[in-house]
Amino acid sequence: MSNIPSTLGVLIVDDEPLARARLARQLQAIDGCQLLGEAADGESALQQLDSLDPDLLLLDIEMPGDNGLHLAEQISNRPNPPAIIFCTAHDEFALPAFAVAPSGYLLKPVSLEQLAQAIAKARRLSKPQLKAGGGTLQEEAGTGSQPSGRRQIKAVSRRGVQLLDVDDIRCFIAEDKYVIAHHSRGETILDESLKELESEFSARFVRVHRSALVAVEHIVGLRKVASGYQVQLDGTDVEPPVSRRLLGQVKECISELA
Repeated sequence: MSNIPSTLGVLIVDDEPLARARLARQLQAIDGCQLLGEAADGESALQQLDSLDPDLLLLDIEMPGDNGLHLAEQISNRPNPPAIIFCTAHDEFALPAFAVAPSGYLLKPVSLEQLAQAIAKARRLSKPQLKAGGGTLQEEAGTGSQPSGRRQIKAVSRRGVQLLDVDDIRCFIAEDKYVIAHHSRGETILDESLKELESEFSARFVRVHRSALVAVEHIVGLRKVASGYQVQLDGTDVEPPVSRRLLGQVKECISELA
């Protein structure tokens, strides 16, 4: 959208001066970002929120007074709130953080690459877009109601916390005790059951097998194999099997997409 402002105004909220200084330096290297101010606690952040009107907050969680989760909750209830990227040293806050719908969750020390990627994602639904008439999430999805479930799924591994865009996931496959999310960048193990995922994302994923859910918008067809049928999906070589019991439902779904 050509009328979206090119500069994203950023407010850093962290009680550690060194952490604020590191993020400030990294912002200088990211195109389209302008540091508007810094705050060391929630009270100061709220004051600057009113005076600076930032588009994005880089927010720590553990701070004196109200922690970052409580602050994010207050901010998210405001009209036209800024995007929020949590920057924290603790991965255990990721699940409660999703309750206030952050645009990102980064573990310290935050790298320049991680910050740039998170800001790029936040920019998709940032306040400048909304101001410029870019529309709401519902409008971008082409529906009159909120898409079912979270926008991102958290996966924790030895490499840290990874956030997966649900729109990028092609299918969920249950294997042994785990569920694997297949996406355009590969695959990621999730600590969630297929039943829970089906319940949450029923409007976007369809059950094709007792061990597989596929993203409706990424279905491109069915392929006949010796054992029956497999679903073909764009952006991945994975072809989940279709059970005979669910074949009719899957064919009907594909017909509706045509």
